[in-house]
Amino acid sequence: MPELPDIEAYIAALEPRILGQRIEGIRLASVFLLRTTQPPISDVQGRTIGELRRVGKRIAMGLEGDLWLVLHLMIAGRLHWRPSQAKLAGRQNLAAFDFSDGSLVLTEAGTKRRAALHILRGEEGLRLIDPGGMEVFTADLEAFRSALAADNHTLKRALTDPRLVSGIGNAYSDEILHAAQLSPIAQTQKLTTEEWERLFAATRSTLALWMERLRAEAREQFPEKVTAFRNGMAAHGRYGAPCPRCGETIQRIRYADHETNYCARCQTGGKILADRGLSRLLGADWPRTLEELEALQRR
Repeated sequence: MPELPDIEAYIAALEPRILGQRIEGIRLASVFLLRTTQPPISDVQGRTIGELRRVGKRIAMGLEGDLWLVLHLMIAGRLHWRPSQAKLAGRQNLAAFDFSDGSLVLTEAGTKRRAALHILRGEEGLRLIDPGGMEVFTADLEAFRSALAADNHTLKRALTDPRLVSGIGNAYSDEILHAAQLSPIAQTQKLTTEEWERLFAATRSTLALWMERLRAEAREQFPEKVTAFRNGMAAHGRYGAPCPRCGETIQRIRYADHETNYCARCQTGGKILADRGLSRLLGADWPRTLEELEALQRR
């Protein structure tokens, strides 16, 4: 799912293309995409876009007349800039927003239709779809700590809860925790003051680094291939690769459709965290430390 840096990159790419431009038409290829009935979609056509804003992991386009078009890409939704009046051929093409100089096309891979389009009126409408998580760059350390430690959750869960923190998902939470040298399963109510300071600083610096990098790329070329796996990431998507800090092999925890990547030496004091599938298979033979894992690999 596109996260805060990815959404900011999309906005950076869209600003010179659609800001101040009139929507000449909206074409929907999927009736399931539009999740609101009022205001009607006909009210949007012909209006000029005056603002682009991120709301959590959503892209909000502000129109004259206090209307908002809000896109939630979910896991597999992606945006593409195509020639004007581009055809919506193929099952992946869900919608096109037509402008004089081009068409913004929404696609979604796979068969599940999770991407969503909302048409809302005013700031109150936007608040209704905002999960309410704090914005990291406007919060101070105390607000950050209070939000994440209100209940006792793992750091991984707390960072990716949109009601607590805005815009962070599976990929950038891995990068943040690696930068902070903290375990993904550390409990929020058990962190020391120094660990909170490290986590807060790592959250800001990691997001700022990727926002700057992806925005720069988006200004040069529209981000057609947004992915959760980026060259230069330290942990996420790098299972089996060496940790860029210590050289130890990056490990993983798999659950449902998600995977958490971490460095045991840097983040968990050398402890290998239980992987649900393999630990169930290996039982008592599951390696608890890097040394046990290395011995198992030498067999």
